[in-house]
Amino acid sequence: MKLVSYLQNGDLTLGAIVNAQLYCLKAVNEALPTDIIAFLQMGDQVMLETEKKLLKMVEADGLIAPVNDYRLLAPVPHPTSCRDGYAFRQHVEAARRNRGVEMIKAFDEYPIFYFTNHNAVQGPGDIYCMPDHFQQLDFELEVAIVIGKEGRNIKAKDADAYIAGFTIMNDLSARKLQMEEMLLNLGPAKGKDFSTVIGPWLVTPNELSAYLVPAKQGHVGNNYDLSMKCWVNDKLVSAGNVKDMDWTFAEIIERCSYGVTIFPGDVIGSGTVGTGCFLELNGTGKLHNPAYESQWLQANDTVKMTIDGLGTLVNTIKAEATDWSILAQKK
Repeated sequence: MKLVSYLQNGDLTLGAIVNAQLYCLKAVNEALPTDIIAFLQMGDQVMLETEKKLLKMVEADGLIAPVNDYRLLAPVPHPTSCRDGYAFRQHVEAARRNRGVEMIKAFDEYPIFYFTNHNAVQGPGDIYCMPDHFQQLDFELEVAIVIGKEGRNIKAKDADAYIAGFTIMNDLSARKLQMEEMLLNLGPAKGKDFSTVIGPWLVTPNELSAYLVPAKQGHVGNNYDLSMKCWVNDKLVSAGNVKDMDWTFAEIIERCSYGVTIFPGDVIGSGTVGTGCFLELNGTGKLHNPAYESQWLQANDTVKMTIDGLGTLVNTIKAEATDWSILAQKK
């Protein structure tokens, strides 16, 4: 099932996509909540029953009508938390090579993540940025999961059962702010907390079973052969594949849940795929050609990301009507 959160007449509503049409789940079962986290908390059986009933109603002409005049939000508009991982060795290796430093051994020893601002999660549409964000504004092409049930101290071999679904993630990054903060060994904080985009919908694992591939040697958990691409203003700038994740989501969940309870509605990103951001692309370009001209996101740019089976996420970057700068406040 492809779950969506959307606004209709100003009200938050929960729906599903079938044959490129959106259907309201309240029309399937009036007892269902309009909030996706409350829906996930009802458990896998309710989700399966809802999907079966929805498909029957769609097949029987006239039993349910598609929704018109709506606005898509992030599939989980208000996550209980948002973590971002560091799963693609290609991205880490390239970024370190471009800085002239060796690949860090610890990458292959354990998966890591950081917490980002779950109150700044957004969906398809316009993204408003402050002047300082445009100091090296970057996209990051990622895949993300949403946790479907509560758990603690989850072993990697059991962790895939805790995944409610998958979605596209664009971890927008203000690199100037990020790099300044991280000189103090803290952050990325302000470099990341203004917007993390997910969408357009949440795809349940059963829809991706045809894409299953083995995890990389020495790793545990499901992996998926899903092509990932990003265009900026219709120019292809990034291409990768989910199957290139070195650390699986199961292994990331194991670490996230160690001594900590994870909850339905928690979002966990994969980290950037190889070639999946301008920071990496610019570094690689300059490594081979010192005259390479760096590129960053600008106001009115359109960023389009696609991942096989997960749809297409489109955002337009907008500038806030202000000249206020915190970079200018430095002592």
